[in-house]
Amino acid sequence: MSKVAECPTCGGKCKIKETHGEVSYQALQDNELIKKVGQLKNAMQKIQEKAETLEKELEALKSTM
Repeated sequence: MSKVAECPTCGGKCKIKETHGEVSYQALQDNELIKKVGQLKNAMQKIQEKAETLEKELEALKSTM
């Protein structure tokens, strides 16, 4: 997933790319922003599922002690 930040000139959302020490900004279109939000939601869902699994394992370990 690419880095997203605020553009220093226009204040809009943009992708950041650094090559040879030079930073370039590329504006994100609305459909790209929607896609990024979807990617973040999916990543958060996976993290939440892993956390829930680990909590269940921890409770099982605690109950056996």
